[in-house]
Amino acid sequence: MIIRRPPDIAPSEITDPGVYNRRREFLAGLGLGLAAAALPGRALAVAAPAHGARFEGVVPNVVTLDEKATPFDSMTTYGNFYEFGPDKESPARNAHRLRTRPWTITVDGAVKTPKTFALDDILKWAPLEERTYRLRCVEGWSAVVPWVGFPFAELAKRAEVTGNAKFVEFWSLADAEQMPFVRIPFLDWPYVEAIRLDEAMHPLTILAFGMYGEVMPKQNGAPVRLVVPWKYGFKGAKSIVRIRFVEKQPETVWTKTAPDEYGFYSNVNPDVPHKRWSQANERRLGEFFRRRTLPFNGYAEQVGQLYTGMDLKRYF
Repeated sequence: MIIRRPPDIAPSEITDPGVYNRRREFLAGLGLGLAAAALPGRALAVAAPAHGARFEGVVPNVVTLDEKATPFDSMTTYGNFYEFGPDKESPARNAHRLRTRPWTITVDGAVKTPKTFALDDILKWAPLEERTYRLRCVEGWSAVVPWVGFPFAELAKRAEVTGNAKFVEFWSLADAEQMPFVRIPFLDWPYVEAIRLDEAMHPLTILAFGMYGEVMPKQNGAPVRLVVPWKYGFKGAKSIVRIRFVEKQPETVWTKTAPDEYGFYSNVNPDVPHKRWSQANERRLGEFFRRRTLPFNGYAEQVGQLYTGMDLKRYF
């Protein structure tokens, strides 16, 4: 398998066509004073996003979703990456500052020996697969994304995890030089998310190095991010620099910031409303009408057994 190294070039300065939705209200309450914008999917003039180098030898995966992918332009100009700003357009405008080479990931905690792996070595561990997954964000928008990556279990095999490990933390880069909004303490940096070990080891959970056949755009979490398709998108830590296996359920960036709004599990559950809006339906990027939100984002058959006996309204 041949993998072309991505060029470290700045993407175009891009104006997002959408809104920050209700999360904007939360951040505004923290003193950021955000401006209003249009609804997601509303047609506005937008500069074409830059394309990156393509991966070669990517194979389709049998678990891929047979749905039309959200346009590349929509996914690269609309999203959350708070280290580059609180608005949906901020990541595309500011993420060109991010340096993705060289890149390493430290793996520690409940492992036999802490290790630091170079990204270029990680990319050789397993064949890269294209998996088209639904993405559901807590603000009420959704997308269908063809990710490029491989199962998280490939990393866990090399981590030599001990029997004490029950949860996995994912730490994002927090470098104020590259990420200007890290200087503003509206979140408890670094951005740390976590899931249970059995969730991480599920075959649907992947480390993603790209999307749409290309290396991961910087505004979408380059060079590597987590993708757990049955959970809300904020569980997908971006620009990962540390993976820590731990025994006890850890705090995460959102359970510390707003525990009454963002639960640890964060499984897509349309029957549990967010504190300030319903989760019963969603708007797909590029579409006008809303659609019904599916339990576990449509992956209930594959992952429902992970939560047998749990009160999914209490453990939201």
